[in-house]
Amino acid sequence: MIIKVCGMREPENVRDVENLGVDMIGFVFCADSERYVSMVSSNAGIIPDYAYGRQNGDEAPACGAMQKSKPHRVGVFVDDMPQNIVTRIYNYNLDYVQLHGSETAVMIDNLRRTVDPDIRPGLKIIKALSIRSEQDVKRWREYEGHADMLLFDTNGCKAGGNGEHFDWTLLDAYHGNIPFLLSGGISVDDADSINAIRHPMFAGVDLNSRFEVRPGLKDVALLREFIRKLE
Repeated sequence: MIIKVCGMREPENVRDVENLGVDMIGFVFCADSERYVSMVSSNAGIIPDYAYGRQNGDEAPACGAMQKSKPHRVGVFVDDMPQNIVTRIYNYNLDYVQLHGSETAVMIDNLRRTVDPDIRPGLKIIKALSIRSEQDVKRWREYEGHADMLLFDTNGCKAGGNGEHFDWTLLDAYHGNIPFLLSGGISVDDADSINAIRHPMFAGVDLNSRFEVRPGLKDVALLREFIRKLE
């Protein structure tokens, strides 16, 4: 099961979380977010620079083949300008881009062509869908053949980090071929329910607000407890 911890910002906290063996760490580049990572040089220490066990230019792995040595960097964007996304891909050496707004399949294709292979070979793209009804789930059809992974999140007042579940039985309406992450208010208490999910395209979980000491700072002990409970 892929474990993605999103909304991180503090360097030491990032290092502590990566040592738990998580697969992805998400950095929010949306200025409206209380977890926003400002645009500075990646060498400034805001995001730790660490070796991935691969050279620059190597492709990021397929979605089911996360490396356990170091988590992969995911940049989270909400209806941002393409040039801003490309700049952050380059500056932060992102492995994945997570699009959390109303981005279209055309936009995804254009972004991929812009950065792969010249700027970031093998970049993977996650498309987040805000879920309130079965019709929201069925929007997966728009991204089949375009996104590498989907993220099903709660339709709330914010693009992410609302801290609330949606009705997980709505996942039965998903019949696509894109693996998905489950997000939206997941906490330690949800471990048993997550272990019980048998959807063939369920790839893992996205963790955020329910594991925070404050926005942008994660409770490492709580994350460790949750990871231990997962099958």
